[in-house]
Amino acid sequence: MDQAQVLSHVLRLLDDVLSLNGRAQTFTRDTALLGALPELDSMAVVSLITALEEQLGLVVDDDDIDGDTFATVGSLADFVAARL
Repeated sequence: MDQAQVLSHVLRLLDDVLSLNGRAQTFTRDTALLGALPELDSMAVVSLITALEEQLGLVVDDDDIDGDTFATVGSLADFVAARL
């Protein structure tokens, strides 16, 4: 999966998990997530990680995750790409 495909998949997951009704499709790599999207609370982070694991076959350890991972769309996409 190339970077564009990873980004597209991350945007779809954000849209689905956070119930953004298509808003995520307007996001860029620089769009802030954690602290900027009220929908992205701690429970949503857990749901998002679960969706990544289920849909992409990723294994995400608690130690792998910090606030920087969810800082922007780009940082999240880079995190996913590094684990694929």
